[in-house]
Amino acid sequence: MSTTIVHLLRHGEVHNPDKILYGRLPGYHLSNRGYAMADKVAEVLKDHDITYLAASPLQRAQETALPLAKELGLDVDIDQGLLEAGNRYEGLRVKSWNSQLWNPVRWPLMSNPSLPSWGEHYDVIAARMMDAVERGRVAAEGHEAVLVTHQLPIVMVQRTVQGKPLAHNPSMRQCELASLTSLVFQDDQITDMYYSEPAQGI
Repeated sequence: MSTTIVHLLRHGEVHNPDKILYGRLPGYHLSNRGYAMADKVAEVLKDHDITYLAASPLQRAQETALPLAKELGLDVDIDQGLLEAGNRYEGLRVKSWNSQLWNPVRWPLMSNPSLPSWGEHYDVIAARMMDAVERGRVAAEGHEAVLVTHQLPIVMVQRTVQGKPLAHNPSMRQCELASLTSLVFQDDQITDMYYSEPAQGI
């Protein structure tokens, strides 16, 4: 029986002083703190048996993967399946008193939060992420893989593995910046999942 671990790594903190929902928009890079988070994760994982490294094509994910790639001497595969969730509110301020979501013109997109109606549907995200996890497992069979991705895609994997409904309260997510959600496989079956925050305190 072969044991393989696939680690889902959320990217580090992004430089976003205007508090924009950046989603898939280009040009959003890590903050200084985000770079420090990426360095810390690389330090923590350097002695793991990691033989495969892939990341979302977005800049913040690529930058998070880079220190680990250098530490391990691995190339970073770009996997479109690890992309951030699509969202029709990209480019807007969505938090605090000046949130642009207060504008009634945008309310029709909120008609069905269980899908969600304003963006890529949860079941679509879950399906493409589970496919990406399987690609990582196959590539690293008998060893470990790291897939650098984004919060909501990781949460969709967590909930799929736990057998929970994909619709959820975002405030209840357990997926902090630069956190790891690690899936343990025996052959091709997931037998365990654990969560850690190697960059906590940075």
